[in-house]
Amino acid sequence: MPEESTTPDLANRWRECADAHARRDFDAMISFFAPDAVWDASSAGIGRFEGAAAIRSFLEEWIASFEEYEYNQEESHDLGNGVVFVVATFGGRPAGSSGGTMQEQVSYAVTWKDGLIARVVGRADIDQARAAAERLAAERE
Repeated sequence: MPEESTTPDLANRWRECADAHARRDFDAMISFFAPDAVWDASSAGIGRFEGAAAIRSFLEEWIASFEEYEYNQEESHDLGNGVVFVVATFGGRPAGSSGGTMQEQVSYAVTWKDGLIARVVGRADIDQARAAAERLAAERE
């Protein structure tokens, strides 16, 4: 009988983390992050957050700005060497708004170390993000 892989499916683990965030389970969400993890959304003008506590605060504030929130992972690829590339759509109805919903598409290069998220780099330009994630995976060989 073939042995099952003991390597975690990192693309699926990202989805579990994002799903925990979407349901506002911040304890579960942050359990996926290394204590010294970095979330870099500077290319979108949002900023860079260093450490699990700073990331948690940022993501709690972000989702608090929505009364209704939805996350849809459209694409995910484990590129090897601890790098996952994700394309997702998120959005919802902003808090205090009686109007419609907003929706954004974003991509992430997620770097894992020892089973935990070490770094997330978010970008709006999916092609640039995919190329950067592929380079990163190749560099980590």
